[in-house]
Amino acid sequence: MLLGACALYGCSLVDRMTPSKRVAREHAQQLQILQLSIMRFADEYVGLTREALTDFQAASQNPEERLAVQNWKIQQATAAYTIASGPNPVNNALDMVVLASLSCTILQETWVGDTYGARADPVRATYRSVEADAWQLLTGVLTDAQVVRLHELLTLWRTEHPNVREVADIHFRDFANSIGASAHGEGGKAGGGNLFSMLGIDPFTTLDPAVRELAQSRDLAERSIYYMQRAPALLDMQVERLTYQFAVMPETKALLGDAQRVSLVGSASDQLVRTLPEVIAREREALIAQLVRTINDDNATIGSLAAQLRTTLQAGTETANAVHGTLDVFERIKAQFGPKPGEPIPQDKGPPFDIRQYTETLREATNASRELNTLAQRTDALLPVLRTATQEASGHLDKVLDHLFFLLLLLILAAAAAALLAALAYRRLTARFNRGGVSARS
Repeated sequence: MLLGACALYGCSLVDRMTPSKRVAREHAQQLQILQLSIMRFADEYVGLTREALTDFQAASQNPEERLAVQNWKIQQATAAYTIASGPNPVNNALDMVVLASLSCTILQETWVGDTYGARADPVRATYRSVEADAWQLLTGVLTDAQVVRLHELLTLWRTEHPNVREVADIHFRDFANSIGASAHGEGGKAGGGNLFSMLGIDPFTTLDPAVRELAQSRDLAERSIYYMQRAPALLDMQVERLTYQFAVMPETKALLGDAQRVSLVGSASDQLVRTLPEVIAREREALIAQLVRTINDDNATIGSLAAQLRTTLQAGTETANAVHGTLDVFERIKAQFGPKPGEPIPQDKGPPFDIRQYTETLREATNASRELNTLAQRTDALLPVLRTATQEASGHLDKVLDHLFFLLLLLILAAAAAALLAALAYRRLTARFNRGGVSARS
């Protein structure tokens, strides 16, 4: 056991004293430190860019713009976490620089230059800051000449691919192959000046097989845990993108439009409830004022109708007086030509014929006819006015007008009867005079 312990201690001492193994171990430690730096930078990259993109989304009122920015945000975060959890630290550093540089170039040319204008300036400033930090990851990994060459390759790739808008899935090896670069094209040998000399280096190559397996398993576990810890944030962004996708769907827009219209109806109803008492009071005052004006106008119309009715009644009175005068004339004529009551009928002829009595009788009849004609004309002129007034007046005025029309009809019939009686009396008197003349001649 003592000899075995001494042998093991001697082997470990030999390993520590061997320069090549010590350099390999230090190189592996440096690569692990680089991997941790890349992981920290990925967290900073996602955090800063996500905050800037979220502020840009909050300032936008267009659902399509918010969805496009959310897609960009998810692509950037997924690419950063995927690169940081890669197996090769050098490849991870180069991929992170390519992601940051090309993303900043796309923002400058498309977001600020073409699509969003000055609104995207804060996002561009954030990407410029994280791009500068990304280039610091290559300190101690690439030489100055390699860094300059990498800048040239990035510019050349953008010149050859001006229409590319999504760079999250572009890695350095694919990026270099797309522009025709290779390990031999970058120096002719895989030496220190070659940009591709460190690609594909396994940080655990120089370790013992057992130790390398343990180190690789631990590194895989660390990278898996790192990615799984960031997976909920990616899931949150995916769920948020789903809401933005719902917002831009035609069915969702129609539903939101219906909801807005319902909200407007509710606001209008609320406003109507608040203003309804005032509206009712105002309309009630207007109705009362209109009724007062209508009553005033009707009073004027009724006053005019009453004046016309008074005139008509006066005309009827005058007509009645004229008929009464006519009847008096007939009575005088009858009393003059007929025997007096209680006196015997004279046998001799009466007084001589006087034409003036007949003339007076005809004059009275003419006056009566003229008054009747005037009354008829006034009645014809009054009927439309009476019809309009009766439509607006109450039922009591209708009864008064009906009674007036009946009285007028009675007056006309009385006048006609008086004229008929006058004619009959005249014929009778004429017959009597004719009989008296014949008796005298005989």
